[in-house]
Formats: sequence, structure tokens, C-alpha cells
Amino acid sequence: MILKAFAKVNLMLDILGKTPEGYHTLFMIMQSVGIYDTVTLDITGKPDTLELTCDKPGIPSDSGNVAWKAAEAFFQKTKLENPGLSIGIEKRIPSAAGLAGGSADAAAVLVGLNNLLHAGLSDRELCWIGEKVGADIPFCIMGGTMLAMDIGGVLAPLPDVTGCWFVLVKPDMDVSTKEAYGAADRHFRNIRHLDTSGMLCALVTGDREKVFSLVGNVFEQVIEVPDRVDIKAYMRGTGAEASCMSGSGPTIFGIFSTKEEAENCVRMLGDKFGQVFLCEPARRGVEIV
Repeated sequence: MILKAFAKVNLMLDILGKTPEGYHTLFMIMQSVGIYDTVTLDITGKPDTLELTCDKPGIPSDSGNVAWKAAEAFFQKTKLENPGLSIGIEKRIPSAAGLAGGSADAAAVLVGLNNLLHAGLSDRELCWIGEKVGADIPFCIMGGTMLAMDIGGVLAPLPDVTGCWFVLVKPDMDVSTKEAYGAADRHFRNIRHLDTSGMLCALVTGDREKVFSLVGNVFEQVIEVPDRVDIKAYMRGTGAEASCMSGSGPTIFGIFSTKEEAENCVRMLGDKFGQVFLCEPARRGVEIV
């Protein structure tokens, strides 16, 4: 079975506080975008074995990979026998980029196993399994345009964002999610929080101009990403209606009303940065090919 595992960007990300257990409570407007990894699942006939390969060097091929953990969690939850599973991942989504590449792969494994083994789990049940493995996995299972709250497992669908193009730029650096949240904790008292209610109202009423004016991410206040200011300036200069960092970074995205403007931005930024992507919004998180 072959699946597309779509990346996500955060149209809005605010940190509201922490749970008694120490997890950060979030307000996020999440959007699937058309850049994707290809995940292939095959039954090997070697009971109780897992194999994982990836075409990108440096990606774990064992239990250190969240896709592997998702498969283990699936078999544990369903009590189904593992008939022998091979997971192949072809990476297009940059790693450590704030685009949920690993979570997308894990979501594809859960959706794929549910179909491949005829487990009959609902989306909600798959999300419950995924949440135990990684906070972004429930959204990556569902996809589209969604409000995500708490630690990521509380999801509510929103009207689709359509009729626009995204340009994604991954600067030549990686960001540790753990270190990013540590920086947010150190500076929490000084964080300027976002207009979350205004964003929800604009999305529900279809006020596109207002939505784009409110795009924001509080991590930009606490994480230093080289070239971020210049990238956003290039995007605005080529017609972007909004530009922002996704997740804990470092990827910067711009939203354009026309493909021509987006392609012009790609040409300009492609000469300066190695990883530049052009894509449309996606209406789902995982697609079976």
C-alpha cells in the first residue's frame, strides 16, 4: 500500500500555558499543504517483525523513528498480530523544519495499517493512538484546516482555506522542538499573545483578508532564525498576503493569491536557499494512492 503523507504549516500558534504534567497547552490553526512524503507498507510474512527504510540519510530506521513507534502502538492497541511489516519512506518534507514530517509519516502508517489489515478503527480511534505517540499525529491523520488545542489532540474542523498558494523556505539550520519550548518558557512573561478569537471568527465567516492579517507564531518572538527577516521581506515584496514561521521553525512560509506571484517568489528565493517549495493547500492529511 502506498500513501501520501502531507506536511502542515501553522497559520497561528500561541502558547497558552502548561498542564500540571508539564505539557504545553497550545492554540493552533493548522493547515495541510501539498508537499508530502511517500510511505509504502508491505506485508513481509515474517510474523512480529518490523522493518523500516528511508531514502534520506540520518533518519532513524528503528524504534527511534516515530513511524515505527506508530506501528507498534497500532498493534498494541488493536491486539492484532503483526504479520510482518515493512515501512518504506521517501522523504520530501524537510526534517526538523516545523512541518510535522515525522508525524505525517506516522499518521500514514496508522491510516495504512487500519486499511491494510481491515481493523475497522474510526478516525477518532486512530487519533487516540496517534496522540500517545506524538502531539501532531492526530492532526496529520485528519488534515485540512483545523483548530488544534491542548497538547494537539483536541481538534475541530474549520472551513477550508482555498484559492491560494504556499511558498515554503527551509533555512540551512535545524531547530530542536525541546529547545524551542525551553526558550518559550524562559521568555513566557514577555510573550505577546495572538488574537485567537479574531482568527477563529475570520475563518468561520470567510474573511480572507482578516485571516491573513492575523497569521502569527509566538515562537518567532523567542527563536532566532538566520535570514528570517530577509525571507519574509522577499515574500512580501513578491506579493505574499502573509508570511510566518511554521511550528517551532525554522521553515518560513508565504501565502499568495496567484500562482504567478508564488512562482516569482520561488525563483527569487531559490537562488539563495537550497530548500524552497511551492504547493497548494491540501484538504486531507493522508491520501491512499
